[in-house]
Amino acid sequence: MTDIAFACSEKRILQRSFGLSIVILLTQMLTVVVDTGPSAQYADSDERSMTTEISVKSALLRRRFLETSCLGFGTIALHGLLSGNAQAADVLSTPEIYTDLRPRPVHFPAQAKAIIQLVQNGGPSQMDLFDPKPELTKRAGQPHPDGVEIHQPNNENRLLAPAFDFRKYGQCGMDVSEVLPHTATIVDDLCFVRSMYTEHNNHLEGLNMLLTCKIFPGRPVMGAWISYALGTENQSLPAYVVLRDPEGYTIGGKQLWANGYLSALYQGVEFSTKGAPVHHLNPVRPLPPGAQRQTLDLLSQLNKEHLQEHPHESELDARIQNFELAARMQLAAPDVLDMSKETEATKKLYGLDNPLTAAYGTRCLMARRLVEAGVRFVQVTTSPGQPWDTHNKSKSGIEKIAMETDQGGTALVKDLKSRGLLDSTIVMWAGEFGRLPTTQNGDGRDHNRNAFTIWFAGGGFKKGTIYGQTDDFGYKAVVDRVGVPDMTATVLHQLGLDHKRVQYPHGGRLETPSDVTVTGAKVVGGILANPPKTA
Repeated sequence: MTDIAFACSEKRILQRSFGLSIVILLTQMLTVVVDTGPSAQYADSDERSMTTEISVKSALLRRRFLETSCLGFGTIALHGLLSGNAQAADVLSTPEIYTDLRPRPVHFPAQAKAIIQLVQNGGPSQMDLFDPKPELTKRAGQPHPDGVEIHQPNNENRLLAPAFDFRKYGQCGMDVSEVLPHTATIVDDLCFVRSMYTEHNNHLEGLNMLLTCKIFPGRPVMGAWISYALGTENQSLPAYVVLRDPEGYTIGGKQLWANGYLSALYQGVEFSTKGAPVHHLNPVRPLPPGAQRQTLDLLSQLNKEHLQEHPHESELDARIQNFELAARMQLAAPDVLDMSKETEATKKLYGLDNPLTAAYGTRCLMARRLVEAGVRFVQVTTSPGQPWDTHNKSKSGIEKIAMETDQGGTALVKDLKSRGLLDSTIVMWAGEFGRLPTTQNGDGRDHNRNAFTIWFAGGGFKKGTIYGQTDDFGYKAVVDRVGVPDMTATVLHQLGLDHKRVQYPHGGRLETPSDVTVTGAKVVGGILANPPKTA
């Protein structure tokens, strides 16, 4: 890259990092002298030599300035901008800002058009569910030879054998624990990633990372980014719907479907499987015919007049559009969410006839109905708290949450497939991290950010695939490691989105779903049926 192009890039970094006011002074200090011709600019060879020396020193000064200012974040951003001409061009382009939910064009042909995200709060134990380790069983009770990274008290460096037996299932020969008998029947439709790793061992930070690619709150979650980038096919329903347990929230609460700095229009909208499906959709007391319509029209007119006076208030704009969406939902939502239209065989498939499986099964069935109706992104959570969190009594804890969720998640994949919807719908099963191979409290396992397993179904993910590998004890991902930003980039790719080109200006920089300029995220072609030629 030429010195002048480098200087232009540095100027952009300074503007994004420090603001325009200081850049004027800094630009003068960091000006580059460019050799544009022989005698026109230089009186003799000595002057040319001296100018070249100044140029080199100036370049070094600029680089040193970026390294030492703002904790070195200038260098990080500059590295991202200059890591390749194509990527730099993507990140430096000026993005279009969206303010509605109308369907938008994709960057390239999509393999899927919707996603159902099954969030498994608590950190499912990979070595007790999907990643058997004979060496862990063989050496149970012995210390881990290298020790492990612990998170909470009462840990012992003593290997703990898996709590359940494993068998191989399907043509792919996937190992599945006996505690997941339903999942075992669909392994040839699943893509298992055994080599996931993340950045934090605490639940909330781990969930933030899983959903936003950063451990701290404030960024949009995956569902918000996808709703923003693609809009939705059904303008009478939200683009992003959340189906939580009506008995309470999981750890993280509404932060798990937050819009961050995007308009509130793109946050998740809670639907309920008990009582009124949509909160506050209809008046508490019946109104005379036409009264509600007149009220909504008046409110809309007042809001629009206020918005004209305050054109940059995105929250107000989102509120207006939400009012209009709510009016349309009054007609559309009751029909979409009417579970009485499902056959008894379908209800039984999801476990609605069993009190232990009915709650989660109902949410999975409702998720299918929503994507069938054109909703872009549906997020399904587990029972309240963090039910996969097994610091003690690991065996009984896993048995309980597996019983609640195994049948519903499996039924969702089978039902989508039977209706011809699986090819165009991504089903994603994932927790925030995994568990340690050593014992805590005698019969439990602590958190482990270094390895965990997730699975995908449909949407162009490679069927019957086992990707990646952990070490002999399941402690660390060691082969074909996949970070959370890579996973996010891959999901967006299947929806026809280039994660580098989905951009939103915030805080003086262009943000992306995978935070690519910092993370260097890439599409994981090994888990896709039709991988891109370049990631």
